[in-house]
Amino acid sequence: MLGVCYYPEHWNEDWWAEDARQMREMGIAYVRIAEFAWSRMEPEPGRYDWAWLDRAIDTLAAEGLKVVLGTPTAAAPKWLIDAHPDVLPVFADGRARGFGSRRHYTAASSTFRAETDRIVTAMAERYGSHEAVVGWQIDNEFGGDDTVLLYGPEDAAGFQDWLKTRYQSVEALNRAWGNVFWSMEFRSFDEVIPPAGQVSDANPAALLDFWRYSSDSLSDYCGLQARILRKHSPGRFITHNFMGFFHQFDHDRLSESLDFCSWDSYPLGKIEHFPLSDSERARWYNTSHPDFSAFHHELYRKLRNDRFWIMEQQPGPVNWAHWNPAPKPGMVRLWGWEALVHGAEVVSYFRWRQVPFAQEQMHAGLTRPDRQLSPGGKEVTRLGRETAEVGALPPIARADVAIVLDYEAAWITTIEPQGADFNYKLLLHRWYEALRRHGINVDVLVPGRSLAGYKLVFVPSMPVVSEAARSAFQETDAHIVFGPRSGSKLQNFAIPDSLPPGPLQAFLPLKVAEVSSLRPGLAIPVSGEALSGTASRWLEQLETALPSRLATEDGQPVMVSSKMASYLGAWLDPALLHALFGRLLDEADIARVEMPEAVRLVRRGNMAVIFNYGPEPYTIPFAARRFLLGNRTIPPQDLAIFETAP
Repeated sequence: MLGVCYYPEHWNEDWWAEDARQMREMGIAYVRIAEFAWSRMEPEPGRYDWAWLDRAIDTLAAEGLKVVLGTPTAAAPKWLIDAHPDVLPVFADGRARGFGSRRHYTAASSTFRAETDRIVTAMAERYGSHEAVVGWQIDNEFGGDDTVLLYGPEDAAGFQDWLKTRYQSVEALNRAWGNVFWSMEFRSFDEVIPPAGQVSDANPAALLDFWRYSSDSLSDYCGLQARILRKHSPGRFITHNFMGFFHQFDHDRLSESLDFCSWDSYPLGKIEHFPLSDSERARWYNTSHPDFSAFHHELYRKLRNDRFWIMEQQPGPVNWAHWNPAPKPGMVRLWGWEALVHGAEVVSYFRWRQVPFAQEQMHAGLTRPDRQLSPGGKEVTRLGRETAEVGALPPIARADVAIVLDYEAAWITTIEPQGADFNYKLLLHRWYEALRRHGINVDVLVPGRSLAGYKLVFVPSMPVVSEAARSAFQETDAHIVFGPRSGSKLQNFAIPDSLPPGPLQAFLPLKVAEVSSLRPGLAIPVSGEALSGTASRWLEQLETALPSRLATEDGQPVMVSSKMASYLGAWLDPALLHALFGRLLDEADIARVEMPEAVRLVRRGNMAVIFNYGPEPYTIPFAARRFLLGNRTIPPQDLAIFETAP
């Protein structure tokens, strides 16, 4: 199913009916509206104007379109900020940010929570039972524009309360944080302030707890809205639109109040912000990397109830990246199919029409400002026809292989990178890419989820192993592959007394005796079991009696395995990582098909789908039967859907 984001308040009301008709003819079924329209809903404090929104919803409904309403809290009106400047976010430099953009609030603000309660309740009471309204999106892109870690008075007070609950006594906090170091001890919780503005490094334990608190605060705020919507709008779904490779809060905890997750897929915009090399960015500049979107489809599908939507899909050039190229012809259609094949219930495009004014005027839509179809709009029209012709694909089965994303790993390695180029996002991406190059489905899980039924589980890094994660590891029959820095910290950021990997020593009798972070240009030769390559960025010295599977030239173990698990204490080059994972897949008796750099395979029951991101045609190398879309030779920026031979 297809959807679109629409802003009736931006356009002549005379256009609405024609817009709705064109949407229906394009194959669009769902329309998201209102998430930035607070100033139109409530032009003055307490004076609501619903008439225009009533007419907009009715106009869409007249064409059979289903409406998703966004709560408007990401864009509070000027009168609210003037009356309550205390709601503004304060950044680490101590300055409050001002009005004139969006996300100008802190979730810790009691005033803003009260205003949220009021506007969301009013919306839900008016539209909660409207037959055209099928669901709600809470807020918009939580954490965007660096608004997770905030430092105002209510953020500080909330942090103190959070610490009191966690530690009970200031003496326990001092012990946990190691505040005896540098005379950092506190006499009461009232003395604790958010860790910002120090002369030198802040205590990493304080930084980690502040990140945890900030994440919890945002989750609690989302829960506030969800409770209101469930009370006044029963039977409608509740979701939120998350972002790609954004790890600044715990999406798992926040999504507990949702029915399913949605995410905003901007394959080209996000690739410009991702820590790839310049040559890689140039390689993928108008297609994106073939694993970027797929990773997030699998993450958000598995995060909550095996369901997800794309709430915003890139239709053309965006306006907010360092460089904003147009997608290569065919890619808008390919991205849409890719999301659907990975299980998206709806792919909704941002936006219906390119707006000719304000901050996002250079952001493409499905139609241009002159109301004609954009290149992306033409591809989406084709996609709508094709999805109707192809029909439903078989259900998605659990994969044999899973990879674990750990939000705290992102926080910890940001707080203490130890090497300037140790980047958790990139490590996670490299491992996922190395697996998908073998033509397999890979589920993306968060720590603590059941691992039952998997054959192989890959954990690129998990510095803090929670009790829930440890139990999941103990209860699975899967072989688990841990990456560098796993088990390297306790909950309070301290090094385990038994040395890393700490609690993982129950599966892997080894100790990480020493760590080297390696400057760019250094590549340490690594080999073993007829595999060879290099380690860069990060190399651990392992003390263990386990046999070495990969080692340096001087015999220092780099990877070791027990019956239950393997430990890889280095950042391997992509070719070696890919070959190593192929070896592990073979040992687990998992069928694989070697894929070129720009081609990916997804299986849905007896159906297979191959996506060609590359510049050359790709011919399917294995038996295929009936083709639902495409044929055996797949052109560049195209795909094929077909039945596999029995």
